[in-house]
Amino acid sequence: MKTDILFKNYTDDDYEALCEFLIVLNANNDSHINWNWARLEWMIEHPEFDKSLKNSIGLWTVDDKIVGAAIYDMYFGEGFCGVLLEHKDLYPDVVKYACRELKDDSGFGLAICDENADEVKSIRDLGFTIADQDETIMEKSLDDDLSAELPTGLKFFCPDPVEDVYDLEWLFWQGFDHGDDKAEFEREEEIIPRVRKHFNKDLGVAAVNENGEMVACCLLWYMPGTDYVYVEPVCTIPSYRGKGVAKALIFEALRRAKKLGANRAYVISNMEFYEKLGFRKKHHYTFYWKD
Repeated sequence: MKTDILFKNYTDDDYEALCEFLIVLNANNDSHINWNWARLEWMIEHPEFDKSLKNSIGLWTVDDKIVGAAIYDMYFGEGFCGVLLEHKDLYPDVVKYACRELKDDSGFGLAICDENADEVKSIRDLGFTIADQDETIMEKSLDDDLSAELPTGLKFFCPDPVEDVYDLEWLFWQGFDHGDDKAEFEREEEIIPRVRKHFNKDLGVAAVNENGEMVACCLLWYMPGTDYVYVEPVCTIPSYRGKGVAKALIFEALRRAKKLGANRAYVISNMEFYEKLGFRKKHHYTFYWKD
């Protein structure tokens, strides 16, 4: 007897189920790990994420379990389409929905792992063409040597994203090269605490100098029951770069994650910096676009 597949639009009540869908999607084949529960959790509370559009996220369910999803990335125009393997025939319908409901004035684009030949064929059949954009996932085993020391004068600190929100945002402002003008930062940035349900603040590690100022930070995302962590974000203010601070933070965070049960880490990057830390390129994603 054929099981009915039902469609619904996302509501906040579906958040846990959507996280679980992304976990299951990547459980046996991590070729969709560029979209994982942690990326969703980071994004959905990001200040640039347009929450007014979130009910446009499309979900396909069987017996109240999500088996397919179409999710936009921050704004309409780019996103993710995925289905569980046993429902792979559903994939073209998910993409068609995204093209219709998640597009912007230019169209809709998505990144697909080069290894997923069936998905590539499906979107080509739907009229997508290759865009001049790509994405790389890098992976590191937590069985590797994770020893590294902070430079003299710095110490580890676990920032609370609610209590320390101002200091974190100021660190991100400098670390992502917006400058060091605090007055401009306070004019431009809206300082709002971001409560992320599954974020473990003990895995977020910052370096604090002798003046008590955070100068670098690495956040990790780990869900009990999975065996991996997601690295997002990592930043260091310009005056502390090149001193081994970020390496020490990342390795300290990975050591903590290993104790919780993780055995590998993922980061979306192709930077040589991560290769020097022992990350290796795992999957390459090509962007495809349809006007």
